[in-house]
Amino acid sequence: MTNFVRRVLIAMLLGVLVYGGFVLYAGFTTTKASLDRFAWITFLAAVALATGNYLFRFVKWQYYLRRLDVRGVGTVDSLLVFLSGFVLTITPGKVGEVFKCAILARTHHVPAERTAPIIVAERLTDAIGVIALIVLGSGAFKGGLGWALAGCIAVAVGLVLIVWEKPAAIVLGWAKRRGGVMGRLAPRLEIAFASLRVVAGPSALLIPTALSVVAWALEGIALYVLVVGFGAVMPLGVAVFFYSTASLAGALIPVPGGLGVAETMLEQQLVRLGGMSHGDAVAAMILCRIATLWWAVLVGFLALTTLRLRYPAELGKAEP
Repeated sequence: MTNFVRRVLIAMLLGVLVYGGFVLYAGFTTTKASLDRFAWITFLAAVALATGNYLFRFVKWQYYLRRLDVRGVGTVDSLLVFLSGFVLTITPGKVGEVFKCAILARTHHVPAERTAPIIVAERLTDAIGVIALIVLGSGAFKGGLGWALAGCIAVAVGLVLIVWEKPAAIVLGWAKRRGGVMGRLAPRLEIAFASLRVVAGPSALLIPTALSVVAWALEGIALYVLVVGFGAVMPLGVAVFFYSTASLAGALIPVPGGLGVAETMLEQQLVRLGGMSHGDAVAAMILCRIATLWWAVLVGFLALTTLRLRYPAELGKAEP
């Protein structure tokens, strides 16, 4: 068993333990009763909406590749490379998705240090998009503006570090003078920072951020559809707000896939603010996480497997 597969299995086991804990908290019989009367067609709709999220984010990936003038990558291959990064969706903050840059380097010989900054830009625009959704619904909830403010501060700090060249120049200069491993890495870091300024500078934020707003709104709508599947009545904007704040919390706290953090916040919001029973809320939360988190991991595995079949020599031993 490879180290990668072992890590994924550990994360899955952690997820099972987290969800099992919630079922015990709500009561097995109560949760089962909620699932028995659930309209399962809405789960398929939630999975479809989550898949729509991936497609909008793929358009963003294509946008960044064009900004960096990366050519010679067919649309199908680019889609498979993009989706392959989902196998590491369960890493803290999804930073493991940089794996797709390594895959692109192996299959199409695009230096990973050139495209790795796309991951930073993706996370940045995703954060802005989620915060925008939170702001839209925050006025109706106590504490909502607090989450929006925390996210805005994090995004602002990131933008300052990207736009302000002096700190990066100081760090790169120190790395060059130090020599050794740092000295050898310095040229690659310079390429990476130059790419980062291209894909994450203020002039490149508008289109990707708009795509992020739509993409993450789709997953918020997925939660709404699931809530409707339990017969609950909840405004669409409220469901999107719940999902967005839970996603932001899971991203800000460095745990794999936000496990335990996003689930707790989502379940508590559904109960305390959404008026759902504990059984319905726990069941809705688990189904939402399966449709949005674990479905992504499965899609990533399928994409990576397909790429290995298309590029057996380059990816025969590829491991995240």
